[in-house]
Amino acid sequence: MDKIKQAFHDYLQLEKNYSVHTVLNYCADVDFFERFLREEFDQENLLEANYSQIRSWIVSLVDSGISNASVNRKTSSLKSFYKFLLKSKQIQVSPLLKHKALKAPKKIQIPFSEKELDAVLNHLQFPEGFEGVRDKLIIDLFYTTGIRRAELINLEMANVLTSGSTIKVLGKRNKERVIPILPVIEKQLQDYIVERSRLEQIKDGGIFFLTQKGVKLNDSFVYRLINHYFSNVSEKVKKSPHILRHTFATHLLNHGADINSVKELLGHSSLASTQVYTHSSLSELKKVYGNAHPRNRR
Repeated sequence: MDKIKQAFHDYLQLEKNYSVHTVLNYCADVDFFERFLREEFDQENLLEANYSQIRSWIVSLVDSGISNASVNRKTSSLKSFYKFLLKSKQIQVSPLLKHKALKAPKKIQIPFSEKELDAVLNHLQFPEGFEGVRDKLIIDLFYTTGIRRAELINLEMANVLTSGSTIKVLGKRNKERVIPILPVIEKQLQDYIVERSRLEQIKDGGIFFLTQKGVKLNDSFVYRLINHYFSNVSEKVKKSPHILRHTFATHLLNHGADINSVKELLGHSSLASTQVYTHSSLSELKKVYGNAHPRNRR
């Protein structure tokens, strides 16, 4: 069974191109279910599990106080595992074939306001030298391009074309896309490249964003960076790179951008993924509508 789980791990990492964090979570969920199967049903073989046993596991998760959203995530991991077994012809039918996710309330992500972005980018004091130039560029690049955290971390030197005013990123499922950059970002990129070249040592030379020690950034580093700067200007509970991506999309839509163009910039495969960002722009639209329509004038 360990060989099968290792093969699943490699499949997620190499073929599906999931992030390290996602791969670890998926594998941990499969291990968790395997322990449940062994303890509750005295069964060792995951390949022989049936939906009745999986349902018992789901009920035990709900009874333990885990939210429906978390249960759905764990079940999704298991679904991916059995999909992999099906694809590799190790089972004939997935035991989760007809499973329906539990109802879970949708969390509304609250974007930063334009005032908060202005406060960070134009009024906060960034450190002198390499770190200050890098930190400001990271924040501005998230806000002006909407790239994902993993895309920023893995951005390569060769794919930053300051002369062509574009960057090329590798998104989910190895899907490349070219994103235009604004003149203000182009200047910051050039300044950062100069500061980067002055580092005492560079270990990860092909990677664009580095630490002071010349190595590639990691997920937690970037999360802490965003959280640190926005904690100075915002009281929002969640201050993360994803909120900046959400802010990018919301502000574009608020200012009249076409949703299909926003979809392309974000690298979404379907319009449904982009529509989750429209709730804020809808409130803005209602305000404009209320102020402008003759029937609402008194």
